[in-house]
Amino acid sequence: MSRKKKGEPVHGWLVLDKPEGVTSTQAVGICRRVFNAQKAGHGGTLDPLASGILPLAFGEATKTVGYVMEADKDYVFTIRWGSSTTTQDREGAVTGESDVRPTREAIEEALKGFIGEIQQTPPIYSAIKVNGERAYDLAREGEDVELQPRTVVVHSAALVDCPSEDLAVIAVTCGKGFYIRALVRDLAAAVGAEGHVAALRRTRVGAFSVDTAIELSILQQMSDKAALDDKLVPLETALDDIPALAITGEEASRLRQGREIVLLPHQVEAFREMRRPRQVNGEDASRICLATEKVGEEQLGVALGEVRAGRFMPVRVFNQ
Repeated sequence: MSRKKKGEPVHGWLVLDKPEGVTSTQAVGICRRVFNAQKAGHGGTLDPLASGILPLAFGEATKTVGYVMEADKDYVFTIRWGSSTTTQDREGAVTGESDVRPTREAIEEALKGFIGEIQQTPPIYSAIKVNGERAYDLAREGEDVELQPRTVVVHSAALVDCPSEDLAVIAVTCGKGFYIRALVRDLAAAVGAEGHVAALRRTRVGAFSVDTAIELSILQQMSDKAALDDKLVPLETALDDIPALAITGEEASRLRQGREIVLLPHQVEAFREMRRPRQVNGEDASRICLATEKVGEEQLGVALGEVRAGRFMPVRVFNQ
C-alpha cells in the first residue's frame, strides 16, 4: 500500500517577491507550509542577498520548471566601487582595493562589450558542481576551484544611475546561466577598478514579473484558502511561448492515458508556423507543443508532447 502524501494537491505557480536574507530553498519550504501543498519547487535559484522574483511551482506545475529555468530574466543591481571580494558581493572577504572610480562614460562604454553572446566564467562561489560537489562548498573549504567559461547571452545592459562616485546602478536582461556577480567582476576589470555587488534585485523571470508578485511577509499573514488560491497563476503561464494546439475531450482522454493522437493537417501546419529553436535542460525542444482542452471558459494544459509525422506524442501529462 502506497503511503499517503502529506498536504493538499495544490497546482499552479506563485510569483514570489523574495526578500533579502532568505535562501531559495527556505522560501520554498515556507510557502509550501503556507499552502499546505504536497509538492513544491522553484524556477531558478536567487542568492540569499538578492531580492525579487522567485517563481514557485506547486503540484503539476513542477513539470514545467525546466521551461522557466530557460526563460530570460531582468535584473537591477548596484555596484560598489573600491573593493573586490571573494564572493563578488558585500558578504565576501576583501581581495583587492583601489581608489579608481570609473566615470559614467567609462562604464557605459565598457558595458557595450558585454552585450550579445559572450563567454563568462562563473564565480567560484556558485552552485555549479565540480566532481560531484558544489563549487561554493569547495571554495569555503579553501580548495582551489577552477570553473570553465561558458556561453551566455546578454540581451541588454544599461547604466541606470550613478548615485555617487562609489555606486553604479545597472539594468540587465539576460538568458539562462548568466551570473551578475561574474559580470561585476569582469566589468570592474574592464574599467581598471575594483568592485562588488552591493545590491541585487530580479524583476522578471519569463512571464513572471514584479507587477504580479506577492511579498513573502504578506503571504505568511494570509490564512484564507480562497485568498491563497487566488494568488496562484495557471501552470500554462510558464509555457506562454510554447506552441499550443486545442484538442477535443476525447483526444485529451487519450493523452492522459499516455497515448498519442493523430493531428489534422491544419494543426500540423499551425505548429510549423509557431515552431522555433529552443532547448530545455540542454536538449532540443523545438518539436515540443502544448495540447490544451477547453474546460468552462479556460484552455487548460493537458500535456506537453512532441509533434512528429503528423502525430502528437505526450512527454509530460498534467493531472490538474
